[in-house]
Amino acid sequence: MQINFSKYSDGLVPVIVQDSATAKVLMLGFMNEEALEKTRQLKKVTFYSRSKQRLWTKGEESGNFLLLESIAADCDDDTLLIKAKPLGPVCHTGADTCFNEENRQDFLQVLSETIRNRYEDRSGKSYTSGLFGKGINAVAQKVGEEAVELVIEAKDNDDKRFLDEAADLLFHYMVLLRAKGFSLEDVKQVLQARHK
Repeated sequence: MQINFSKYSDGLVPVIVQDSATAKVLMLGFMNEEALEKTRQLKKVTFYSRSKQRLWTKGEESGNFLLLESIAADCDDDTLLIKAKPLGPVCHTGADTCFNEENRQDFLQVLSETIRNRYEDRSGKSYTSGLFGKGINAVAQKVGEEAVELVIEAKDNDDKRFLDEAADLLFHYMVLLRAKGFSLEDVKQVLQARHK
């Protein structure tokens, strides 16, 4: 891959960063040859900051790095597409992407973040914090109870009750995943690996 850095007068090429797991466009930055080389060496996406006039590794202050998965050039060799694994929010606003801020997260992502916060700070009086406080056995038992209730409702014709139980099961399943140190994203990766 030979990138044409001389096409633009400042020697910078645009770089589109995409989430390697979801294909969501995360941000746009710029790279010179040195930034591209540092990205390859560190395996962390590094840009050339036009405002700071220096190399800038995304996450160097926040810890929200973009872990390099792949680099591809466009057909003119003057724009890069980087696929990366984000370690936390990408945008300075706290959003997971710099684009479409009004719809920056789907609800399951928001719920997953709320569950993570309840897991890390159990001082609150929320139902979820209390469930985490009871330990892994109580969390796992609750998932089992909700699964049985969903099966029972599946045999009837009450769609609302069925969906209510499905929601209860999904919520408690997400709580169990967090209690075990995982999230739906981890499960999605397993499913993607199985999908042929």
